[in-house]
Amino acid sequence: MINSRQTLDLKLFAASPGEPVDWRRSDQPVPYPEAVDVMERRAAAIASSEAAEQVWLLEHPPLYTSGTSGREADLVKARFPLFSTGRGGQITYHGPGQRIAYVMLDLKRRRPDVREFIACLEEWIIRTLDAFGVKGERREERVGVWVARPDKGPGHEDKIAAIGVRLRRWVSFHGVSLNVDPDLSHFADIVPCGVIDPRYGVTSLADLGLRVGLTDVDETLKQTFGEVFGF
Repeated sequence: MINSRQTLDLKLFAASPGEPVDWRRSDQPVPYPEAVDVMERRAAAIASSEAAEQVWLLEHPPLYTSGTSGREADLVKARFPLFSTGRGGQITYHGPGQRIAYVMLDLKRRRPDVREFIACLEEWIIRTLDAFGVKGERREERVGVWVARPDKGPGHEDKIAAIGVRLRRWVSFHGVSLNVDPDLSHFADIVPCGVIDPRYGVTSLADLGLRVGLTDVDETLKQTFGEVFGF
């Protein structure tokens, strides 16, 4: 895994010559089963060279998803629907005010290395946060992007973006969720991503004092995606 002390080679996942990545944006919250169905069909088409790679930007209605490492005990209260999913990771919350970016890329065209792919997703979010003056950091022992919160006490960090991916025929789907302005109280009924240490919480751009719209976030995501994965 690429860690915070290594230099990330941004050429690792640049695509070989071919069609550009297609960008899709949904303006209304998308039900989770519908999103999974769309992703699976698109990933299959990409693997068969019948469709271009795609990044899909959307929101979900309030819900929880549990990845392949999810534990029943991490759902403290069934406040919203829970969906089991084949992505990596544990249980997390999705809802309005959170920018979901589902990333469907053909790693055969890029680099078939899951760990470095996840590191590049983290780099993508770190660069996006940097554009808004927020210092995001990766942690070797905790997937996702974190923000130091010394105002909350020594060693306190909050997670601002979660990452969970699945590969089929070396095509990725699922992706990242960046907390822009969700209701953070909705995380209280789960153990987010299985992290129980009280020093580690959840934050958002709004919680950090930044009132940023999803449109601004989307424009920045597209720019920084090109920096990491190629234009």
